[in-house]
Amino acid sequence: MDYKDTLLMPKTAFPMRGNLPNKEPIWQEKWEKEDLYHKIQEKNAGRPTYILHDGPPYANGELHMGHAMNKTIKDIIVRFKSMSGFRSPYVPGWDTHGLPIEQALTKKRRQKKRNDSG
Repeated sequence: MDYKDTLLMPKTAFPMRGNLPNKEPIWQEKWEKEDLYHKIQEKNAGRPTYILHDGPPYANGELHMGHAMNKTIKDIIVRFKSMSGFRSPYVPGWDTHGLPIEQALTKKRRQKKRNDSG
């Protein structure tokens, strides 16, 4: 008996392979043509503003799943606020020039604590 013939698998036109390298550029082109982001911003123009400043993704370390989760949660919050009637533009943040200063001060504080305790 061939067990393959006993399986009741659904028939579908859905492709079995994602083929993302070929499909993703097509999706991006479609999204650019639709210009949905700007349409939503125009629709909510003049309404109360909600801005969630999105800081740099990995300014002080290697990328990890926490970064992906953080970005996803921020995206969900901004979309929720937008769908709730707020003008909520996406505001990316890449300003990390203060980071070296923060790190230097933290290092200086640690050294001072070591010297004071000993």
